[in-house]
Amino acid sequence: MGSIGVMSYGIHAQQCANILKSGVHRGSCRSLHITGRYAAKEYYDVVVVGGGAAGITMSSRMKRKVGAGNVAVIEPSEKHYYQPMWTLVGGGAKQLASSERSTSSLIPSGVKWIKSEVKGFDPDKNSIRIDDDKEISYKYLIIALGIKLQFEKVKGLPEGFQYPKIGSNYSVKYVEKTWKALQDFKKGNAIFTFPNTPVKCAGAPQKIMYLSEAYLRKTGKRSDANIIFNTSLGVIFGVKKYADALLDIIRERNIQVNYRHNLIEVRADKQEAVFENLDKPGETKVYQYEMLHVTPPMGPPDVLVNSPVADAGGWVDVSKDTLQHKKYPNVFGIGDCTNLPTSKTAAAIAAQSAVLDKTISLVMKNENPTSKYDGYTSCPLVTGYSKVILAEFDYSQQPLETFPIDQGKERRSMYHMKADMMPFLYWNLLLKGYWGGPAPYRKLMHLGFK
Repeated sequence: MGSIGVMSYGIHAQQCANILKSGVHRGSCRSLHITGRYAAKEYYDVVVVGGGAAGITMSSRMKRKVGAGNVAVIEPSEKHYYQPMWTLVGGGAKQLASSERSTSSLIPSGVKWIKSEVKGFDPDKNSIRIDDDKEISYKYLIIALGIKLQFEKVKGLPEGFQYPKIGSNYSVKYVEKTWKALQDFKKGNAIFTFPNTPVKCAGAPQKIMYLSEAYLRKTGKRSDANIIFNTSLGVIFGVKKYADALLDIIRERNIQVNYRHNLIEVRADKQEAVFENLDKPGETKVYQYEMLHVTPPMGPPDVLVNSPVADAGGWVDVSKDTLQHKKYPNVFGIGDCTNLPTSKTAAAIAAQSAVLDKTISLVMKNENPTSKYDGYTSCPLVTGYSKVILAEFDYSQQPLETFPIDQGKERRSMYHMKADMMPFLYWNLLLKGYWGGPAPYRKLMHLGFK
């Protein structure tokens, strides 16, 4: 369908906007390209902001709900990464290339990919602003913008990454540097950090620590290494069952844990890391390192901060049960960018997508959402090159386990699930909108007893 110069037909841009809002003759206005001094405006039944795990998943589900041509995904990046694999990339067990696909190959056919950044939200007018001040209008909006890495909040970063001995599994730029630092380790402190902010995959900062310890043991360097975990938290893990199991491993492997220690500066030229003691304001300690793995501070994407769809902290303000926005009933949030009080993981996104799908179905029928998200999330805690503790839990920080075995124990089977089965499930089921988490299978696995 060709584009029409609106001004040549004498239609004012605002008139078109009114037509779009009314829902009449939507098809004729959807592909309008407005020339002259008016910005172009497009309309879709569903607009998904963000092309990460949550965004692609929901675009697949929404296409089946409202049909091809009626859904758009706004995402500037040409590459999409399966980020849970980066733990294994940093530990030398997987190649970075195997975590990458092109965004174009993942956008469902019939869904419009708008390759742009979102510049602002105007939920009162059912529109968002993108590059070149272009406006996109919607009937329903799903915000899936993820979380922002904030290396710059640590003095000396990100410029410190130009030096050796330092890496981060959280960034495509620095994950391979983690593996290089591990291979080049000779003697001294191997330090792993956890920041004083929300993070995605809260287990990942220590997963690489266990892999590094195992690698150093395998290569005969363990006796020359001090493994140190400096965490801003007051506990090793938020769920007691798994925390107890991890503490046993930490004792067995002679790992030093310093709680309430937050990284504030990296002096990469001197191989020094500076930590503040959160329980004693103003007190700092300098550590020399031979290897440093940085988990960066994280926060909401800039476009959400102070926006009408966000809470005071900058996170999308949604109901923890339905994922519907608390103020705007045709706006929804999913994944890391929301204020849902659960861990930010791909497993959480899977469970949320199933609930959100049902929520939107009912809202589209002018009915009240009834399906409730229980806060399910999962963290495969990699504790070695063939060992995983599969942590699964809910809002109440209580185990919500799928398998009829004790998941608080290290298991080789769970490692293979993490390394081999989960990537397959991600690419072939989750992103295509066919995987909503293990809830339907949990009762089956426990023979109806759970």
